[in-house]
Parts: sequence; C-alpha cells; structure tokens
Amino acid sequence: MSKIIITAMKVKDHPCLVCALKEEKRVMEIRLAPVGQESVLGNIYVGQVEKVAENIKAAFVRFGNGETGYFPLEEAARVIYTSGRKRNAPLRAGDEILVQVSRDAMKGKLPALTSNLSFTGKYLVLTTGNKKFGLSAKLSGEERNRLSKWLEEESSRQDKEYGLVVRTNAGEASKEEILRELDYLQRLYQKTAVTGRSRTCFSLLYEAEPFYLNAIRDAYSRNIEEIVTDVPEVYHRISGYLKDFSPSQTEQLSLYEDNLLPLYKLHSLESALEEIQREKIWLSSGGFLVIQQTEAFVSIDVNSGKFTGKKKAEETYRKINLEAAQEIARQLRLRNLSGIILVDFINMENPDHRDELFHVLQKYLRKDSVKGKAVDITPLNILEMTRKKVRRPVIEDIKEL
Repeated sequence: MSKIIITAMKVKDHPCLVCALKEEKRVMEIRLAPVGQESVLGNIYVGQVEKVAENIKAAFVRFGNGETGYFPLEEAARVIYTSGRKRNAPLRAGDEILVQVSRDAMKGKLPALTSNLSFTGKYLVLTTGNKKFGLSAKLSGEERNRLSKWLEEESSRQDKEYGLVVRTNAGEASKEEILRELDYLQRLYQKTAVTGRSRTCFSLLYEAEPFYLNAIRDAYSRNIEEIVTDVPEVYHRISGYLKDFSPSQTEQLSLYEDNLLPLYKLHSLESALEEIQREKIWLSSGGFLVIQQTEAFVSIDVNSGKFTGKKKAEETYRKINLEAAQEIARQLRLRNLSGIILVDFINMENPDHRDELFHVLQKYLRKDSVKGKAVDITPLNILEMTRKKVRRPVIEDIKEL
C-alpha cells in the first residue's frame, strides 16, 4: 500500500512544496516546487511560430509570457490553427497555433511543445492528435471488455474530433464515474481546443493542475492507503478535487496537525532529498550503485562492494544484481531520471541468470507510472533501457534553488 505526502519544507533554505509517494515505508517518488513558482508543464497556449528550421525539422514557437519552445515539424500535420488559417497549408513564421507544453525545460534545452493536446483525467485521457480509442495494457481482460462496452457509443463515432485512452485506474471505477469524467473532458476540450481558436495570441487557454494533484491523479488509486498534508490550503484544494472526481477517496485524505514532529521528518523526506544528491547508493547485500547523469545518457554501475570471496561467486553476483535491479527501478523514479539509461551489472556466466535479471528489471519498471523499458543486454553485458522524458530530474530542481 502507498501513501502520498504533501508538505511545506525548506530545501537548501528555500521554502518549497514537496509531494512524495511512499511504498512499503520507502520514499519512491518525490516532486518539489519553490513556493510561488508554478511549472508550465501541461499548460495550453495560443502560440506564434517565430521560425521554421527545416534543417533540424523543428519550429520555434513563442508562447505565454515571452517563452520560446521547441516544436517538432512532424506534428505540423495535426496542428490546430487559430481562426482564419487553412489547416493543410505548410507551417510558416507568424502562424498562430494551439500548443501544449509536453516537457519542461531541461539542462538549457527549451521546453518541448506538442500539437497533440491532451486532457488527462483520473480514468480517461482525451487527445486531439491521435483520434483512436485505446485501453491501458495494465487492465485485465474482464476490465477491458466492460469498459469497451460502456464507451462503445463514444469509441464507434465516425465524426469525433479527438481520441480517447482508458487509463488503468478506470478498472475500479463505476460506469457513472467514467461517463461523468468523459463529459467533463469533452467540455474542457470544447472550451480549449474549439472556442480557444478565437482567443488572442499568447493566451493561456488551459492551466494544468498543481503538481501534487497530478501525483494523486496518476497514482494507482487501488494501492493508495492515505493522502496526508500539513498545509491547510492544499488540504482544501485536494478535498475539492476528490469530491468532484474521486469521491471514494475522500476518506483517505487527512490534515496533519502535530506541531512537535513535522510531517517531512516523520516521513524522512530530508533523507530522501539527500539521497538524490549522492552518486553512491549502498545495497543491503554489501554491493553498491554509482549513478551518474551525463549530457547524453544516465550511467549506472553495479559493484560487488564488500564481497571478496570466491566460493559461490556466481550465485552471490546473481543476488546482488537482482537487488540492484529493484533499487535501480526505485532510483529512476525517485530521481526522475529519463532518456537513455545504460546499466553495467556485474558479469554473470550463466545465461539463465542474465535472462532472469532482464525480466526482473522489467517487472519493477512496470510499477512506474512513467513509461520505461529494458531494451537489451549488449555483448559487453551493458543493459540498455529507456524512460520517457516528462519532468526534469529532481536534482535539477534542487540545483536551481
């Protein structure tokens, strides 16, 4: 079972709002934002094309309060123009288009923009770019059949202007909850993607929810035991959100009011933030990980550490590697590492042990709400994997404080 903790605390002497997810008494994920500073991730704007760079197959689009974002030209075919612009004409400087911030600015890179506007609920995602109907692969066969029947009328419509994705959390929702959220997302789409075409350039058409509400929405609700905060205004905001979108979870929410023991100390959030800033992570087996973020990829080295014996070395290496696989999956979530990730596990001679390691890592990656995939083990015994880039790494948030 999991707990979600939202608290105010100082990080490097800066007041921050911190949201953490704990599973089995360990902090698995953590997000933070300086008080008074909001991310633009997920926001939808009327943007203006500043320049089309054919050589890098991208356009640079100005949005919001003078920010510039990176827009891939491959998305130009599904772009939504403001009123008066022909849809099938090539993208050019000066065009006003609807864009959504799909990725925060990272390491000097511009924010990424998309024309595939997504409106995410707890159970459904409505998208303007991909107009297909899809269901989460994590839903059981029985759940998929039931949900497909409930949404059959919507999925079979020939004239719809958007697509629909059914999320994992929908598996435990009632038909009434599903259809109520669908109606809400449809109204949001109409207000933003249809009426928004008549708004002035640089207008903010849709403001994404606070990051802590996104964390609650994206967590698998069947695993959530408690949502606790010691910030009264956050408590009231979450309470209103749950009443509107997930009434069954309202009893899980509580306001922590013990002034003697701060909430962040009770749940060891200071220790988790310190852990994120360390390259070396010890394993209970005596081995350790060395995690390094380079410009091009994340490097993770698994070491045998304190083990020096030769007897049953293969079995010892197997146990260290399996423990490392679990901890690596946790560290990726905790630090929010993404992109290309290369893992140098301890070499094992037995091919069955290598196959076991590969599949165990895949199992732990499936617990992550951010899509990750173990790709292959190279002849040099380097495991290649990827994790989708959404938010920037937590260490970057800490460094900017």
